[in-house]
Amino acid sequence: MERVLLAKLGLDGHDRGLRVLARELTTRGVEVILLGLGTDAEVVVRSAVAEDVDVIAVSLLSGSHMTLVPDVLRIVADEGADIPVVCGGLIPRADAEALRVAGAAGVAAVGTSLEQAARLIIDVAEASHRRRSGAGATKP
Repeated sequence: MERVLLAKLGLDGHDRGLRVLARELTTRGVEVILLGLGTDAEVVVRSAVAEDVDVIAVSLLSGSHMTLVPDVLRIVADEGADIPVVCGGLIPRADAEALRVAGAAGVAAVGTSLEQAARLIIDVAEASHRRRSGAGATKP
C-alpha cells in the first residue's frame, strides 16, 4: 500500500480541500498521513522520512509556492531522502513548469480536478513505491 504525506505549507489557514483530497486518496486505498496547518518545510520533510512515505504532497493557496516548494525540495535533497514531491493549490499554470524544473514530480495547477489531483499523487506514489521496494533497493 502506498503511503502519502499531505501537508499545508506556510501561513495558509484553509485546509478543507486538503482534507477532501485525503478522503479521496483513502477511498482509493492509499494510506494518508495528514499534517496540520502552519507546517514548515523542515517539519514536512522530517515527518515524511520518519513515516517512510512514498510521496510528499503539499498544498498552497497563499501564493508562496515558488518559495516554499523549492524549500521542501532542497531539504529533501539535503536529507538524502528518496521521496518525490508533488504540489498543488492556487498555482498558476505558468509557474507549474518552473516547479517541475526545480524538481517537483508533479504539479496540480489551477483548474485541476479532485480526481486528477488524486490520480497524479497515486501515480507518483506507485512509481516511488516500486522504485524504493524493488530488487536490491532498500527504504531509507
